[in-house]
Amino acid sequence: MLAGLDSALLLLGLPAPVSTERLPVVHGPLMVLGFVGTLVALERAVALAPAGAGERARPWAWAAPGLLGLGALLLVSSAPLAAGQVCQIVGAGVLVALYVAAWRRRADAAIAVQGLGALAALGAAALWAAGVPVPALAPWLVAFLVLTIAGERLELMRITPVPPVAERGLVAASLGLVGGAAAALLWPAPGTALVGAALVGLVAVLVRFDVARRTVRGRGLPRFMAVAMLASFAWLAVAGAIWLVGGPATGGVRYDAVLHAVFLGFVMSMVMAHAPVILPAVLRRPLPYRPVMYVPLALLHATLVLRLLVGDAHDQAWAVRAGGVGNIVAVLAFVVVAASSALRGAPARTPAPARPPAPARPPARARTAAVPDVASAQVPA
Repeated sequence: MLAGLDSALLLLGLPAPVSTERLPVVHGPLMVLGFVGTLVALERAVALAPAGAGERARPWAWAAPGLLGLGALLLVSSAPLAAGQVCQIVGAGVLVALYVAAWRRRADAAIAVQGLGALAALGAAALWAAGVPVPALAPWLVAFLVLTIAGERLELMRITPVPPVAERGLVAASLGLVGGAAAALLWPAPGTALVGAALVGLVAVLVRFDVARRTVRGRGLPRFMAVAMLASFAWLAVAGAIWLVGGPATGGVRYDAVLHAVFLGFVMSMVMAHAPVILPAVLRRPLPYRPVMYVPLALLHATLVLRLLVGDAHDQAWAVRAGGVGNIVAVLAFVVVAASSALRGAPARTPAPARPPAPARPPARARTAAVPDVASAQVPA
């Protein structure tokens, strides 16, 4: 993550702590496959590596996050570029195998959607190693993370009954996204339009059926998660609309807008939303929610507005740079907030205010004597 943020500074034309010729070249695969891809593979390995009911343990599951992470380290080292690329190909292949194992455990539309995302990751890693430029692979990298998150959201939708049209719509949009990514390599204009339409359709299904629409009216962690998710849906719709209306983008302001609307506005917002739930399951350490988590979330979206709607939309380089620096600060701030919250533990509960003591009741005889005898009272004429 730190290496990816360092390369982001270099791409913005700003000073960075570490400066090498390779860092800007590997920025995309480093962040998508190396950073977020390792997190996705780690979560899946935690779920599938241990022995389950009637299942043997899968120690090979740890190869997915291990190789993706090792590949990322090799990409930023002085080792040959091909070494990191091969590690990422094999790591993505093991991730696909993990989803195959999950499918055998439970054949389910949500697993199928996430498996499609893993296939997109494998395709992106293999095509990059074969010499395809990273800008041409953007739809593949987008498909990997978007479908992984969409499949997880489909699982959580089932907290309440989900109509069949929601699953069918999500699966159709997922197939369209992967198909459009493949078609864009041969026919850039129609393939990119299909990717954009699939993203817009995916957002429509999520906004209509996701539980975030209800939990946003709650309090505490459920509301924080819902706010982050609803904001992320908006950015994914922006990226889909740019591809659908504007066509292929392999450079310039539209390329910057599409990628960062997806990878920061959608993906990082989703990471912030799910961190208090997923990281404790992976790290075996609680990550309590605290209201201060809204600060990096708000900073992320505010600086994205500056970067995309002011900088990219009006070709203002200063806004792109200022927004980019703000994006980096927001990501680092969330890491600091999450780490400090985990170290501090659960916040102390405020004790309920003590109730004032009830007034003493008089003895029964006194109460009886205090009641006037209406029957024997003399009423004047």
